[in-house]
Amino acid sequence: MAEYKGIKGFKVQTVSTDPAASIVATGSWASGGPLNTARRSVGGNGTQTAALASGGFTTTNTGVTELYNGSSWTEVNDMNTARRGPENVGTQTAALTIGGATTTPVANTESWNGTSWTEVNDLNQARGFAAAAGDQTAALFFGGSDPGAAPPGDFENAESWNGTSWTAITNMANKKSIPGGLGTQTAALAVGGVNTVQLANVEFWNGSSWTEIADLNTARYGLGAAGLSTAGLVFSGADGTGNVALTEAFDGTSWTEVADLATTRNDGTNFIGTQSSALYAGGQSPVKAATEEWTAAAAVTTFTTS
Repeated sequence: MAEYKGIKGFKVQTVSTDPAASIVATGSWASGGPLNTARRSVGGNGTQTAALASGGFTTTNTGVTELYNGSSWTEVNDMNTARRGPENVGTQTAALTIGGATTTPVANTESWNGTSWTEVNDLNQARGFAAAAGDQTAALFFGGSDPGAAPPGDFENAESWNGTSWTAITNMANKKSIPGGLGTQTAALAVGGVNTVQLANVEFWNGSSWTEIADLNTARYGLGAAGLSTAGLVFSGADGTGNVALTEAFDGTSWTEVADLATTRNDGTNFIGTQSSALYAGGQSPVKAATEEWTAAAAVTTFTTS
């Protein structure tokens, strides 16, 4: 039988490993500049070199907003409503902060233009400690709880934002608070969380319905997250016995444990960066200012020829 080389005049190159899997496996965490205000339950969005952190809890609720430039945080204008447990989406110059809690859950949504916050239309269901995906003009908000209830009242509710207002959409299959959230308005993941006990459950949103997919390796809540539904990263959390530093990467099918955070914690910033370049700041216990940067090594692909 004739070889391809003989027909076309050159050899076929074959990749010896899966480049995407190899890149994530070589990733690691490194220290970044600490927050100016140590806190937990803080909203986060943007990229590793242009991030935003807003709200949270020190010993009281705060509206503090800080911007990260890849090495240090700078305090800018506060949110209009000080709160803990908001969720953020968007970029450093065009963001939303959504929901949260003061003494009770709030429905407030605020829009960030790079300089200041403006109140826009409220959620249909007031709640905090939820998850979010998307951006300033096309967002998704799902799960959450009423922390004043005993035990906390968890939600399966989901809502979609069109740039102007929120619309209730199909509920998740499971009630959960403090899950990790990542992806876009039409392709998102709700990862882990808690509903009486910590969850390993993961649900995928396809723009019209939720589907349960592969579980996390370690059940936990209070996770940070980054990336897309087909290339995601989640990290930190609490597993029911204590805080963890675990990081897991998702390839669209399954979860793989990769390098741990240096600082064990949960309930820090929620949605900053990509699977190969992420950021995590704040958390507990006690409240923390620590920032860590996740970086996957540049692809090094080995070829063989035939």
